[in-house]
Amino acid sequence: MTKFLYVYHGGSMPQSEEEGAKVMKAWTDWFAGLGAAVVDGGAPVGKSQTVSPGGSVANDGGANPASGYSVIDAKDPADAERIAKGCPILDAGGSIEVAPIIQM
Repeated sequence: MTKFLYVYHGGSMPQSEEEGAKVMKAWTDWFAGLGAAVVDGGAPVGKSQTVSPGGSVANDGGANPASGYSVIDAKDPADAERIAKGCPILDAGGSIEVAPIIQM
């Protein structure tokens, strides 16, 4: 198995407590269905800063800022993509960047 980093981008915020509970249940159910493949369920992240060569800092999060992350075990890139297709962030209009974690 290979570990894959899922970087979540975008997605809408729930507009009510009821919607928030529904979204949280969708994530909980998705992770539960993945079982031991979930290495680190991750967390949402706030607005990022980009530090460039020379030390300049952009406080805008870039063109497609990260909104969270997870680490998932998968057999190969195709399996990691298949797993990502079930992620609740897609239903909220977000996307998932999938990258293999290279063991050093």
